[in-house]
Amino acid sequence: MKPYRVLLYYQYVPIEDPVAYRDAQHEFCVENNLLGRIIVAPEGLNGTVSGLEADCEAYMDWVKTDPRFATIDFKVEAHETHAFQKLHVRLKEEIVNSDLPVNPLERTGVHLEPAQLQEMLHNDPNVVMIDMRSNYEHSVGRFKNAVTFDMENLRELPDHIHEIEHLKNAGKKIVTYCTGGIKCEKASAYLLSQGFEDVYQLHGGIIKYGLEAGGEDFEGKCYVFDNRLTTDVNQVNPVVISKCYVCGTPSERMVNCANNDCNIHVPMCKDCGWKMEGACSDECKCSPNKRPYDGTGYYPRKSDHYTPLQGLKSYAKSQKVG
Repeated sequence: MKPYRVLLYYQYVPIEDPVAYRDAQHEFCVENNLLGRIIVAPEGLNGTVSGLEADCEAYMDWVKTDPRFATIDFKVEAHETHAFQKLHVRLKEEIVNSDLPVNPLERTGVHLEPAQLQEMLHNDPNVVMIDMRSNYEHSVGRFKNAVTFDMENLRELPDHIHEIEHLKNAGKKIVTYCTGGIKCEKASAYLLSQGFEDVYQLHGGIIKYGLEAGGEDFEGKCYVFDNRLTTDVNQVNPVVISKCYVCGTPSERMVNCANNDCNIHVPMCKDCGWKMEGACSDECKCSPNKRPYDGTGYYPRKSDHYTPLQGLKSYAKSQKVG
């Protein structure tokens, strides 16, 4: 049995003192050996962390004891080891970068549980799935027949609305989806503000759909922001949709280019990974800034002598200086 767990979670809720809550989050994670990335903002909490099963259980219980997060939805996956090398707990203006002029606490698309979406996909031909993730994410996995946008981040969504204008007043049920559901809170709200009707969002995202509904009709793998790079979703009718960036053979392995000046995210088969030393091209392979390739294609940022406790102390010091 896999001893570690990877948690993915978020909640939009007003946080009056995000500085204090950021410190509390960091202290708890240090004390309980949790690693990962957590964002605290005036609008809520967003995080993904890994740790031993007992430590993750303690963290979930601790978060939920706060009335503001009593209903937070944790997506939990088993893993062989830590999925992160470090712990970062940051303060930001938004818990997901969007710059969209909407408030998900006021209005969003209708939340669909995984079983509800599965039933709709089986029985309603008017359902249109719309991927709200970045281009490199949906390149390795996406729902069957989903609409995708060639965008780097959610801030670019307004530039792509014209691509789905034809769905307005067309009797279609628009279902937005993303990795864990957080982007869709604002994306679905934005679609409603732009005149789209009958808008839904997949609650808990792709990860929860895989855990609770078997991932049926999600093709490929789901890109994740930890050292796994991708995770399996579909246990019902899986297929490989991505091709090796170098040789073109079917491959669902995702890598970051070993050239630190490039660092693009692309599918790459094992053979080409070793042949190219993790680089996406001959030019990148010869770059003086190419990182050593260990077969994974994942390169955590270097941080000399970094420890989670040091991160907390450094943050406290910066606040005093500021």
